[in-house]
Amino acid sequence: MTATELIVPVGRGIELCYDQFGDAGEPAVLLIAGLGQQKHTWPEDFATALADRGYRVIRFDNRDVGRSTHAQFKAPNPLAVLRGGNDKRQYHLGDMARDTVGLLDAVGVPAAHLVGVSMGGMIAQTVAAHYPGRVRTLTSIMSTTGAPRIGRPAPSTWWRMATAKKARTREEAIEAALVIFRHIASHGFPFDEAAVREKVGVAWDRDPASDGMQRQLAAIFASGDRTREIGQIDVPTLVIHGDRDRMVNPTGGAATARAIPGARLETIVGMGHDLPVAARVRILDLITEHIERTSVPSEKTGETR
Repeated sequence: MTATELIVPVGRGIELCYDQFGDAGEPAVLLIAGLGQQKHTWPEDFATALADRGYRVIRFDNRDVGRSTHAQFKAPNPLAVLRGGNDKRQYHLGDMARDTVGLLDAVGVPAAHLVGVSMGGMIAQTVAAHYPGRVRTLTSIMSTTGAPRIGRPAPSTWWRMATAKKARTREEAIEAALVIFRHIASHGFPFDEAAVREKVGVAWDRDPASDGMQRQLAAIFASGDRTREIGQIDVPTLVIHGDRDRMVNPTGGAATARAIPGARLETIVGMGHDLPVAARVRILDLITEHIERTSVPSEKTGETR
């Protein structure tokens, strides 16, 4: 079943596109996508499986990708990205966290279980640090703290990213994505070329030739080292990371777990920087067990979910 897409204002002139699965009366789980990725990079079967476990599951496009609001200033060049952008309108992770809270307001969710992957994990961490009353539990997947020399891409990954040419067609986008995903995917699990082709094709159809990823990457660098910031998080936190991640080195997951008081680190052997089909049940189990074991009482019912 394909969910209906909706677009809502979340404040400061930003609109976000989202869809949802499950019963609106169930506890909300917000899935936050990674760098340059759209909401459908959380696979629909993953979202529906989570909904079937008794949750209202919401996916959305972050600003600057998909059908959400795109910035109207030129994307920074690679050197400017490393400086956190070169335009006074450049946003940062705090802005994206406010977008996320604005989405919760728009869909009528007082507090949600946040699950973020990669940059989405950084956004989820930022929401939990600054808006703790809006977060019931936090799950940070294949993410990091922004600390220097921690959780950085492998040199071979940097090289592929820096030398990649901008795609001009749907097929070029798919072929370029296959190069990078073959490199950063979970080498301990089978590579699903068909899934990558479908995911990138859908992304192109929804947002062709987007340059939002460069501005999002600048937002990460603009936010700097967030170790002290996330040390203020006081919601139950689970950190999940693969031991073969070439995009966000496993040191990033370890540093995140150390920085957040009481956080628990779970390492998935063989996983890289994707969500391999063969590991999804394990990831779903980890998320739902974390929610059921540690979530705070519901504001509406007083029950723990």
